[in-house]
Amino acid sequence: MRGKDALPSRRGQFLASPWLRFAVRRASRLVLSVLVLITVSFFMIHLIPGDPIRAALGIDAPQALVDARREALGLNDPILTQYFRYLLNLISGQWGQSLSSGEPVMQVIASRLPASLQIAVPSFMLALLIGVPLGVTMAALTRGGRRPRTELTFTTTSIVIDAIPGYFLAVALVFVFGVSLGILPVAGRSGPESFIIPVLAVATAPAAMIARIVRVEVLAVLQADHVRTARAKRLRPWAVYLRHALPNAATATLTIAGMMLGGMIAGTVLIEKVISWPGIGGTMATSIIEKDYPVVQGIILVLGATVLVINLVVDVLLAVLDPRSTILER
Repeated sequence: MRGKDALPSRRGQFLASPWLRFAVRRASRLVLSVLVLITVSFFMIHLIPGDPIRAALGIDAPQALVDARREALGLNDPILTQYFRYLLNLISGQWGQSLSSGEPVMQVIASRLPASLQIAVPSFMLALLIGVPLGVTMAALTRGGRRPRTELTFTTTSIVIDAIPGYFLAVALVFVFGVSLGILPVAGRSGPESFIIPVLAVATAPAAMIARIVRVEVLAVLQADHVRTARAKRLRPWAVYLRHALPNAATATLTIAGMMLGGMIAGTVLIEKVISWPGIGGTMATSIIEKDYPVVQGIILVLGATVLVINLVVDVLLAVLDPRSTILER
């Protein structure tokens, strides 16, 4: 009897688990967000003026050929019919074909996405390697209102750097190190040295933001009781910062860093175009110009879903790091 009674009890405990409710809520929000992303991108693309078939076939193509192509692709159907057909095709794994090259959209994305990740991932790691130590160092230097000029200089400089668009910084780096000094390639992916300019262009602004956030969070944590207790035990300053202050300041830093990683992947669009990088960003910019709508829709879906999944992973990590937080209930 005890074994039979224990089974429903354990099952009830599992169903009442905050982790299960958290997983169900996050999964449902993810599905809903992806559906909204698909819907918005579809109608946004179809509202752009211009004829994608004419753009793909050229201005000299016979009108009869253009009309036949539109009919074959179902572009003469009502917009809602096209939308639901697009949803069914996505569910079945058919993302369509490029209007320009005729390649499957999934193949176009799969061949370009790794090049974008080769920029985004190193840029993210570089931003953390620069931003976190710099933020902790500035918190130590400016704690308790010391060195106000240093604090003002750091805050102003980080805000200015954070406000510089990545593509503008890429152009400046190309001009200085590629054109003027001639020590780095100005375009393309030709070797390890070709990664320097795009990685610096993508990582600089996030590093400045992370440093500013880490500094603020560490200063706030230093006022906590457990940090004061650690100081009362006469621990070394580096131990107080690294063992007690930094781990407790990781929550906000992790949240912002996760959002930045998704933004870095999506934010390489203009930078890749500037340096002729064979990634998904440059492909998207070219596809917009050529009105290659299936490719644009596929790239928007991949980038948007990547950002959503990264945010989900960040939420899970935050809940694991601090189970007492209210994130399990949100």
